[in-house]
Amino acid sequence: MTHIRTHTGEKPYECTGCLKHTGEKPYECSVCLKKFSTARDLRTHLRTHTGEKPYECSVCLKKFSRAQCLRTHLRTHTGEKPYECSICLNKFSLAHDLRTHLRTHTGEKPYECSVCLKKFSRAQDLRTHLRTHTGEKPYVCSVCLKKFSLAHNLRTHLRTHTGEKPYECSVCLKKFSRAHDLRTHLRTHTGEKPYECTVCLKKFSRAQALRGHLRTHTGQKP
Repeated sequence: MTHIRTHTGEKPYECTGCLKHTGEKPYECSVCLKKFSTARDLRTHLRTHTGEKPYECSVCLKKFSRAQCLRTHLRTHTGEKPYECSICLNKFSLAHDLRTHLRTHTGEKPYECSVCLKKFSRAQDLRTHLRTHTGEKPYVCSVCLKKFSLAHNLRTHLRTHTGEKPYECSVCLKKFSRAHDLRTHLRTHTGEKPYECTVCLKKFSRAQALRGHLRTHTGQKP
């Protein structure tokens, strides 16, 4: 069969490398009509429609639609971090995480809020910020049904039901449910007073105490 093509001139196999360089995409998805340059890319894409996940993790049995996704997932078990920051040498398991980290050095903030134009270095931070405009509160307490815009705030709130106090003072061993409360408490040991009155320059250890003090200048009733 192969020899006969030397006489007929038939060329049934296309170079996938050439197709990628020319931009030609002869393989079309019959479901969404998206086009691909290789049959392999089309087969992989079709799994987004069929839900097929042929690649299984041998450790936790989680399944994936692409071999690359499985290889990346395996790093959660091996601890492998092949991507290293050239500036601070911090290592990451995902190339995406390294790119995001590099913005802490460059100051780049590519994600801009369409409402107030505030910029963010991470897409996740922008999505979270947008809730300050939309009022969206997707995190619901399963006990009292109170809603929160941040998952962190829900976790902190749940401690009012469980009584959990994971933050312990290293000096007197007093425990707190919030990291913020522990930081404030530590000032009773260190004597730190980070809040300063702009009028008389008196300093306070707590923001609430400063707000109360400012009323003595404005004449506002407590």
